[in-house]
Amino acid sequence: MDLHSRYPAIADLARQAQRRLPPFVWEYLDSATGTEATKTRNRAALDRVGFLPSILHGPLEVDLSTTLFGEKLPLPFGVAPVGMSGLIWPDAEGHLARSAAAAGIPYTLSTVASQSPEDLAPHLGEQAWFQLYPPKDPDIRIDMLARAKSAGFKVLVLTVDVPVASRRERQMRSGLTQPPRLTPRLLAQTLANPTWALGMARRGMPHMRTLDKYITGNLGNLSSTAHIGYLLRTSPDWEYVQWLRDHWQGPIVIKGVMRPEDAERLQDMGVDALWVSNHGGRQFDASPATIEMLPEIRRATTLPLIFDSGVEGGLDMLRALALGADYIMLGRAFHFALAALGEPGPAHLIDILKQDLKSNMGQIGATDVTSLPLTRTLGPAHQLPI
Repeated sequence: MDLHSRYPAIADLARQAQRRLPPFVWEYLDSATGTEATKTRNRAALDRVGFLPSILHGPLEVDLSTTLFGEKLPLPFGVAPVGMSGLIWPDAEGHLARSAAAAGIPYTLSTVASQSPEDLAPHLGEQAWFQLYPPKDPDIRIDMLARAKSAGFKVLVLTVDVPVASRRERQMRSGLTQPPRLTPRLLAQTLANPTWALGMARRGMPHMRTLDKYITGNLGNLSSTAHIGYLLRTSPDWEYVQWLRDHWQGPIVIKGVMRPEDAERLQDMGVDALWVSNHGGRQFDASPATIEMLPEIRRATTLPLIFDSGVEGGLDMLRALALGADYIMLGRAFHFALAALGEPGPAHLIDILKQDLKSNMGQIGATDVTSLPLTRTLGPAHQLPI
């Protein structure tokens, strides 16, 4: 089967994923918070970024490689962390780590994933990143960093834009519990999706394996968005960042930066890159679109900038790269691919993105991702001249 004829875009993978997932899992993956205005704003703002088409430039040889942390990477995108990946598809973390390793791109494991650093160690490539939700206890902190380093993770990502659990009303309405358990309502949804159900039956209901070592006793009742990780973690401050800088030997990335003044201060503290993100609209429904803040943050710092939120293809990547990003990360898209196609999904998504990048670079006369032409601001489609 030619996957490109059936699933030529991320939107096609998302539709197929929704068909193959129980509704409560789909809501967990696809939902944002509040009225989902920030998620919508991310998309709309990206659509306003345009380029002037290029003509008469002759054949182009397109180079998709870029450099990050002093290393040449073959593609300008990687796999962002998603909590409880294993709820979305059985062995999601393993599938994604292996696919990323084969492609030579970063894979980022979340602290609250359903597999631990030790589980993933045999599957990691050279670009293994570990995303930290900040433990309060310094002893747990030290141990978790040592486990990540020992497993082969080279880059530490501190997420700073989740000081408290967000509401994520669609997720709450779905009936998902924390930790996940099959209530009669969810069991009925599961039985209607046999491929997902059989995979889960083989592996067991997922939980946050990295945290097993630190969680004891009765967890009590948690909301569907305030998972067990909240029993261990704290809302980090500037001193916390400095502590990490002092204790992690390797690149440190701060994820969730949306203010230029924060970018300046973080650069002064010696972090190695900033991740410009509004968490895909999952945390705060009054946030500006990430692409709107990217140019301001670019002007405020010389650090590498990683970008996410709202990316739906190669053209969106070029938009962000042209406005100051150095690298792009995708979370939902890789999980759409897994849920849609199983094991072949991530590799197919990588190929979609490569082809989309090359096609759009040809349209604007760009030969590499580090020297893109200037952008133009577009109005709403109905206001554009015909």
